[in-house]
Amino acid sequence: MTYITDKNIVLGGRSRAWVAAIIVAVLQTAVLGYMVGERAWGLRSGTEVLLKTAPVDPRDLLRGDYVILNYDISRVPISTMVEGPPKMSRNDAILSVRLKKQDDGYWGIVESSFGALAPKPDTVVLKSLPVDYVFYGDAIDPSQAIIGVTYGIERYYVPEGQGHDIESARNDNRVAVAARVSSDGVAHIRSLLLDGKSVYEEPLY
Repeated sequence: MTYITDKNIVLGGRSRAWVAAIIVAVLQTAVLGYMVGERAWGLRSGTEVLLKTAPVDPRDLLRGDYVILNYDISRVPISTMVEGPPKMSRNDAILSVRLKKQDDGYWGIVESSFGALAPKPDTVVLKSLPVDYVFYGDAIDPSQAIIGVTYGIERYYVPEGQGHDIESARNDNRVAVAARVSSDGVAHIRSLLLDGKSVYEEPLY
């Protein structure tokens, strides 16, 4: 007859705990590696676009060691939607936005859609983060209505204590962002520009 002692039970429990901890660590490392790899691929292979930043409440611009950024392309005119404004509200929808280089060097919106946008020469398609779209009826003038979206590039981390100059320049419309847009529509900040000159730049890994 075999007797199982309390010591064996404790040791077995500890072994399982160690195995579980190792599995969790491996999974976390794999996820982190994927995120870094995706960012590196996007920065190396993406199409570079120059984005004009838009005004932000100065009280909300700086948050510790990162700067909050807003863009002209964050306000998507309903009039740019290729199929017209949807007649039903949508939750967690992805908005595809086609950008094209404008005469001033910045990239602006030329088309948008809650569906897919096919590739076209000299343009990039940027995908928003999930957004809730509310249909208010035909009383809204499509030429005036906009959809507010984010793209995952609304924060930029800077060395501690160095954000105040950016805050001041941002209030004077002197800040721009160079971003790389990957083929699947994901944007990554490549550099932060002040008066057209790069002041912070991300490595291409």
